[in-house]
Amino acid sequence: MEFEMKVAAFRALGDPTRLGIIDLLATQCDSEGAIGEDGSVVGLSAGEVCCQLTGADKITSTISHHLHELESAGLVELTKQGRRTVCRLNGQALGEISGYLGGLAAATGRGCLGGAI
Repeated sequence: MEFEMKVAAFRALGDPTRLGIIDLLATQCDSEGAIGEDGSVVGLSAGEVCCQLTGADKITSTISHHLHELESAGLVELTKQGRRTVCRLNGQALGEISGYLGGLAAATGRGCLGGAI
């Protein structure tokens, strides 16, 4: 993962609402609204994300903005399916971030970092 992408990803994750969206998409990916007619996981709609986070019955401009910020950072994929915008986590990008953080944690074992970060 390139340096600029790391910066964008961590900037996006630094916002509480955006981190809440990531958590929601990770924990609700197999909920009733995220399952397609054929039984496949399709993801939550932007409206469902908004409803679960804010209680609003339709997408708000604030949640829409946060979803697009997450998409710009490469963390979320937004796909139009008819009138719905389906939201899914980008597993590849999240895996790269996980690997990066794992490498930092491994550096502590080599004495590169102090024990208390």
